Amino acid sequence: MKKVAFFWFRRDLRLEDNTGLYHALESGYPVVPVFIFDEKILKELEPTDKRVEFIYNTILKLDQNLKNYNSSLLIKYGDPVKIWAGLLNEFDSAGIYLNNDYEPYAIERDEKIKDLFISKGLLFFSFKDQVIFEKNEIIKKDNTPYTVFTPYKNKWLATLSTNPVKQYDTLDKFNFFYKKKFDFPSLKDIGFKKTGFQFPPPVFPVEKIVHYHKTRDFPALDATTYLGLHFRFGTISIREAVSLALLENATWLNELVWREFFMMILYHFPSVVHQSFKEKYNNINWINSETDLNKWCNGMTGFPLVDAGMRQLNETGFMHNRVRMVTASFLTKNLLIDWRWGENYFAKKLLDFELSSNNGNWQWAASTGCDAVPYFRIFNPELQLKRFDPELKYVKKWVPEYDTKDYPEPILDISFSRKRALLAYKQNQVVKGDLSFLSLY
Repeated sequence: MKKVAFFWFRRDLRLEDNTGLYHALESGYPVVPVFIFDEKILKELEPTDKRVEFIYNTILKLDQNLKNYNSSLLIKYGDPVKIWAGLLNEFDSAGIYLNNDYEPYAIERDEKIKDLFISKGLLFFSFKDQVIFEKNEIIKKDNTPYTVFTPYKNKWLATLSTNPVKQYDTLDKFNFFYKKKFDFPSLKDIGFKKTGFQFPPPVFPVEKIVHYHKTRDFPALDATTYLGLHFRFGTISIREAVSLALLENATWLNELVWREFFMMILYHFPSVVHQSFKEKYNNINWINSETDLNKWCNGMTGFPLVDAGMRQLNETGFMHNRVRMVTASFLTKNLLIDWRWGENYFAKKLLDFELSSNNGNWQWAASTGCDAVPYFRIFNPELQLKRFDPELKYVKKWVPEYDTKDYPEPILDISFSRKRALLAYKQNQVVKGDLSFLSLY
């Protein structure tokens, strides 16, 4: 039996400009492409989870493309460690190629896979692919990670200027895939159902990117790129995205750098998954009203911009970025509900859910994270509505009963809730001076 090399698709579901795949195809061994539906992750999801359907549709297209080269994708379902142990019994393998992941569970899982291959004297190669810079490539002079965005961004840009983006041309190497037709399971076989949802295509909307800095804050314009889903699952190349951003729009590039900043915060400080980055905010006296949480989740708070955002999320799996900030601020500060509750809800609903960005942005809004908005900055949903949706086009699209007797009254007084939030955050600090100006009565 001829030796083969494995390539393990994970968050890099594309054939083009894929770092690990490029090196696998360069190895000299026929490459067996593998995708594993991880049962530990899938068992937490609803059978109609759109993200699983997106992954399924994407790998089905990968498989169809591989058929042009008399190859196919080997699909497995279960525990990755057990699956790889089985595959090593089934194939005469030289080793495995994959791309790095930075989430705590993924790091632990990959270490087990690495130990498995090395224990058998096999090759294990892992590459940088979903970011431009990783791990300790962007750190301070004292070799510690940045925890403030602006100096991180400045170092990131300076490093990029001397290390231009390199893309990997895999197109002329596809004949090196292992020649075999593997069975392809149905979505039902892995316990999920089709929804028929129309996902945004993996293409760069250049016109939107060019005007991004002018239009991104106005949800009624529908001017965002909808590329978060594709960055999350690697159906587009981050290197191609950054190359385009450098040419077309510095503001959009800034957002791509934020993504990497939060990813490296998670890598260096994995405790943020469960705790506040700023330890002094670990003991905020949250109210955590489940009644208020349900009203927020269902878009029934009586605050139109908040409700429109939540209904858009529930129906489409997407929410406009400006509205994400408003809804998160409203939950954590006006309702005084633990940011982890909101983070968890977004994790279930967002098509583009990415642990690092979701956690980073929720902690940013709640003022508990690194380089977060100050605790006393509380978005006023009424003023945000007047500024960013003055003609109510966005609100009326998602809240059709707005301005009728069917729409609920506001569930709280904004002025009161702001004072309450300031007091709650203050009580978690050592504060000197008179706080009587914060009196709630």
